[in-house]
Amino acid sequence: MAVVSAPSGAGKTTLCNQLVERLPNLAYTLSHTTRMPRPGERDGREYHFVDEATFQRMRAAGDFLEWAEVHGNLYGTARASVAAPLGRGQDVVVDVDIQGAASLRLDPSLAPTTIFVLPPSMEVLEQRLRGRGQDAPEVIARRLHNAVREIAACDAFDYWVVNGELEFAKTTLEGILRVRAGRTVDYAMRDLEAQARPTTARRTLIRETFRV
Repeated sequence: MAVVSAPSGAGKTTLCNQLVERLPNLAYTLSHTTRMPRPGERDGREYHFVDEATFQRMRAAGDFLEWAEVHGNLYGTARASVAAPLGRGQDVVVDVDIQGAASLRLDPSLAPTTIFVLPPSMEVLEQRLRGRGQDAPEVIARRLHNAVREIAACDAFDYWVVNGELEFAKTTLEGILRVRAGRTVDYAMRDLEAQARPTTARRTLIRETFRV
């Protein structure tokens, strides 16, 4: 099982969706959220959109492996959405925030591989958030403020993937998943997996780039 986290706008959802097309044995689980759908989003494709009463009923019933409040909305990973594909022998990737990743990391029955997706810089992240044309200026400001805190927590993750060029980031993520699942002997994939591991040099670069 792989857990992917990132600041809003870093591109983790796009990466995960496109990886499913490349890896037929990969199941991408959708989170439940109380957030309103953005233009172009559809229930059951990007998220399971539910009202707060439904979310709270599920939470009280113990239906979530993890849940958290993010940017003023509730998000949760349903147990059934993970158990079903694992039961079929599939590899599973879960897209969650850093709070959710921390909760899943502590579950010994899951032992997930954790991956943090980074933008090339805060300037690029801001351009992407503004370019979506979906959020008010104060919402974008809050997301950028939270991004600094999220990036500062990347040390807790097994891998770091910089999403500057989508195809390269996608291939790197594919390499990580294939190597960790023992599904490749391809040296190029193994090299990408190794390059995505945290190192002192990469840690210094991230701290300088994002001032964290």
